[in-house]
Amino acid sequence: MTTQPTTFAHHLTRDPVPEEVRAAILADPGFGTNFSDHMVKIDWFGDVVAGTGSWSDPRIEPYGPLVLDPAAAVLHYGQEIFEGLKAYRHADGSVWTFRPEANAARLNRSARRLALPELPEEMFLDSLRELVAVDEQWVPDGEGESLYLRPFMIATEAFLGVRPSRQVLYSVIASPAGNYFGGPVKPVDIWLSRDYARAGRGGTGAAKCGGNYAASLVAQIEGESHGCQQVMFLDRDRGDAVEELGGMNVFFVLGEDTLVTPELTGTILEGVTRTSIIQLARDRGMTVEERRFTLEEWREGWRSGEVTEAFACGTAAVITPIGRLLSAEGTIGEEGARPGAVTMDIRKQLLDIQTGRAEDPHGWLTRLV
Repeated sequence: MTTQPTTFAHHLTRDPVPEEVRAAILADPGFGTNFSDHMVKIDWFGDVVAGTGSWSDPRIEPYGPLVLDPAAAVLHYGQEIFEGLKAYRHADGSVWTFRPEANAARLNRSARRLALPELPEEMFLDSLRELVAVDEQWVPDGEGESLYLRPFMIATEAFLGVRPSRQVLYSVIASPAGNYFGGPVKPVDIWLSRDYARAGRGGTGAAKCGGNYAASLVAQIEGESHGCQQVMFLDRDRGDAVEELGGMNVFFVLGEDTLVTPELTGTILEGVTRTSIIQLARDRGMTVEERRFTLEEWREGWRSGEVTEAFACGTAAVITPIGRLLSAEGTIGEEGARPGAVTMDIRKQLLDIQTGRAEDPHGWLTRLV
């Protein structure tokens, strides 16, 4: 059965960002500080408990503030979820995105966990196509640059009782993006959090919701005070098993042909970049192990030379080599370390697929414009 495309009403801005201002932004996009002229909005009314409800009024509107009642459920109970993906300009001028079906599926997994309504996959894809078609001029074409797309869903019903909201807004905004950490790719230092946890067993660790990121911020501040760009969390109930960074999954290279990443236990977000790296590594003939990997194994592996590289990954930063893990207990890694060969080879392969410079053997790309 063929799904009919979603029809969006267009209420376009009368005051777009001037062309010369947009050009200056695209010349140095940074990350998450500037936004395109428009946004997507779709409303939902219903009752998730009863299994009823429908999405309505898909529309493109000028980018701008949301009007929310002070009693809106999202402000009091944190009932919200979000996604992140990128639109890439290819050499022929077309614009593509990477594995959006996986983002649609994860959005709905998050929705189920946060008692929000699921959004049909085709409506999710149509919302991306519609926004990028309207704001195509915001897609940069510099090396490693993209238009970052941020779909999100918030509970908007004005009601202070503790139950799932019966009114929800789904929206998409877009922001031109450069390198997440700025400048050329180089290893980052990360701080080991001993006092804080990102998520707990039975909690929302596997959902992409703001509460998980809010919980990581105080640890991030602690890490920054020690000169680190990211923070790492452990599962103390599993022998100090490595989990993930504040907003990124993590991998370890053992020797030259084995890749290890923490197994999904319900407390770790299943990253789209993570699953893509696993596939690309297997394509290269590497052995990939999803398993418990402890802090002690990392420390001893670095000392013995068995752990040759470590890197973090996510949509925003793609793949970022890890230089050192710093903590009150000591340091793993060496200052001034260079990015590992396996890390950079996989990073290049992934970026080449995303930007159209290499074959897409798994059909991961979807054309938006």
